[in-house]
Amino acid sequence: MQVVGYESGAGRETAAALLVATDGVVERESLEAGRQLQWSLGKRRCAGTVDGTDHLACENPTAPYCEAHDSTWVCARCTGTCLKAEMDCYQRHAVYFAAFAPKTFKVGVTKLRRLETRFREQGADRGAHLYTVENGRIAREIEAELAADLPIPDAVRVPTKIDGMGRTVDEAAWTRLLSEFDIQGTYAFEYGLDLEAAPVPETLASGTVLGTKGRVLLLERDGGTFAVDMRDLVGYELREGSSARQLQSSLGAFG
Repeated sequence: MQVVGYESGAGRETAAALLVATDGVVERESLEAGRQLQWSLGKRRCAGTVDGTDHLACENPTAPYCEAHDSTWVCARCTGTCLKAEMDCYQRHAVYFAAFAPKTFKVGVTKLRRLETRFREQGADRGAHLYTVENGRIAREIEAELAADLPIPDAVRVPTKIDGMGRTVDEAAWTRLLSEFDIQGTYAFEYGLDLEAAPVPETLASGTVLGTKGRVLLLERDGGTFAVDMRDLVGYELREGSSARQLQSSLGAFG
């Protein structure tokens, strides 16, 4: 059984899940809060290709994807000059700010109908809708200008998000950022996680599921709380039975 993908659960009625493949068939392993995971990690290799419930395996040791199966979403690198053969992003788009505790902020764009879902996919603590524009090209131009002028990043690394878990957003800093704009709407998000301190980053698949925040899976094990970037699980073979590896306890375990 190999991990070949994941679902954050954002915008869905179902819980987040790992996508696992066995003999060419993909199934969802739900990550609802309270579930006990009891897998150890085996070898890691390319996750191959997923098409619905069908999986085409790849034996290349490059993980999570080899060069043949790695796909880069070209729109993520767009700054207003289309990188495709023909521009196709004609739906209305939103330009937004997202906040991650305590005071990491980013600018981004998404299709207007996906705005709230996009915030949750990233595990944002707060969101602000800045502009609505006709298409993705215009949105990317504005995003690039804001990123350069403020300056503010257009991406936040997962370790930075994990470091801020268990903390609250700096209201003064967030308010200052928004004060220069005519904000169309603001959002605040809860993920059902009652963390007293930042969890310890780890790559494991055993423990009690506390929940997910974006693509980060929170697990409780041996008295500690651990944060797993689900992308870091993609490509691993899963074996029945928890790993016996000793884990570093979270600082909160010593409170």
